[in-house]
Parts: sequence; structure tokens; C-alpha cells
Amino acid sequence: MQPMIPATDTRSRIVTAAKTRFHSRSYANVGIQEICESAGVQKGSFYHFFASKRDLALAVIDEFADDWANGFVAEAFDPALPPLERIDYLIDAAYFWQKSIKEVHGRMLGCIFGNLTLEVSTQDDILRAKLLAIFSAAQSRFKDALDQAVADGTLAPLDTALTAEAMLAYLEGVILLAKSQNDPELLYRLGPAIKTLRIEQASA
Repeated sequence: MQPMIPATDTRSRIVTAAKTRFHSRSYANVGIQEICESAGVQKGSFYHFFASKRDLALAVIDEFADDWANGFVAEAFDPALPPLERIDYLIDAAYFWQKSIKEVHGRMLGCIFGNLTLEVSTQDDILRAKLLAIFSAAQSRFKDALDQAVADGTLAPLDTALTAEAMLAYLEGVILLAKSQNDPELLYRLGPAIKTLRIEQASA
């Protein structure tokens, strides 16, 4: 008789199987049966933890967000770093991460949040809202760095909220363009220009 697998391990295996496939392929292209087979679980176990494939996708988004928030994003936006150096660090980290992915998979996979947004945002408002919250959290990291740069005189006063939003849009756009060319070096070449973005405060 085989030992029982702890429930937490079963759930983790399902999420891990889905993470890999959603990122390397797409949400629509990966079925529940394939995920169960990869995780080594029965469909009954899947539905014990997840009411639907959407619920699994929400868990995958959470795990990716936690991995990033507690990984290179936390390192990049370390308060001990000068504000603008945090943005440099983030660009470098994004570049090396995408480059390492290409070395493993033979192609760039892009940003999982951007990929899912392009795929599901017009079809599923719950997933769209979840992804928007991830982007909003990322935008707040940029804004905090910009606020500190303005406060310490590194930057002249500017609209930090809109500039942060523009920086996030620029980064996601460059990653998407690099993915279309299967060339992470594009991130290396274009990434540093993110610090030239400036949106001035509207006059009263």
C-alpha cells in the first residue's frame, strides 16, 4: 500500500504543474487532465482543491506574485539601495531572468502576468481583476522609488504616479517586444531608457 501524500503536497504539485505549463504555453492550451497527469494526481484530487481551472489560475498567479515579490523584486526595491538604482536593478534582473529562461527552454517566455492579461482579460473579469492588482502592486514599487528620488533631490518634481505607470507599461512592452523577437538582449539594450521617462505634474 502506497503512503498517502499530504494534502498540502498534492495541492502544491498541481499548482507547480500548472505554473510551468501556463507560462511556457498558455492558459487555454493546457487542460486539467494534462495538469493532473503531470502532477500525478486524480481529477478528484484536483477538484478537492480547485473548483475550476480559473481557481487554479488564480492560485498560479498568487504563487508567481509571491515568488517575485519575495525574490528579485524585493532585492531590486531594497530600501537600502538609492531610489533610481532600484530601477536599474529591476531591469537587470528581468533581463537575466528572461535570458536564463531562453537558455532552458530555447525561447523567451515573457512575463506570465502580461501573457495572461493578453489572453484572458477580455474573457474573464475575475482573472483580469487579479492581474490588475498585480500590476498595481508593481506600479506602487516604482512610485515609492520615484517619491524618494524626488524627496532627496535626485529628481525634479514630477507626477510620480503617472510616471510609475508609464515605467511599468514601458517594461511590459519591452518584454513583449523581446518575446516577439525571441531576443532577451532587447531588454538589455532598451531597458535602461526606462529612467528617461518623465511625466510632469499638471499645473494647477
